[in-house]
Amino acid sequence: MLAAALVGAQFVPVDRTNPPTDASLSLKAPAPVLAILERACFNCHSQETAWPWYGYVAPMSWLVERDVKEGREEMNLSEWGSWSEDRRVYMASEIVEMTESEDMPPWFYKPFHADSKLSEDDLNTLKAWAQSLPGAKANSG
Repeated sequence: MLAAALVGAQFVPVDRTNPPTDASLSLKAPAPVLAILERACFNCHSQETAWPWYGYVAPMSWLVERDVKEGREEMNLSEWGSWSEDRRVYMASEIVEMTESEDMPPWFYKPFHADSKLSEDDLNTLKAWAQSLPGAKANSG
């Protein structure tokens, strides 16, 4: 019975699409910053998700789809260019806060994506970038 349920679960549709992106809206950041964000954030927080093999096997596929959907709703870096200057400054500061506190990437993501773990240098790079954004100094403190 359990085996039949698991086989049947494979036929439940899962949306694994990466909607088209408008290159003019994409995140323009220095190469080191972009490399960190692509490695640690883009899978859930952009329209450039690299769907893992386990994202095709239920019930994990349902969890992966949910996490990507929620991640894109919270912060979709593919839409960076459409945000106001204030929102970009805010989201960059959120990236720093969430990565410094180790709330992001989530604990359950790191074992499957070892390269997503951020070093102290990565954190310092993100912090310097966030502080360098136009409007960051006016909104800090």
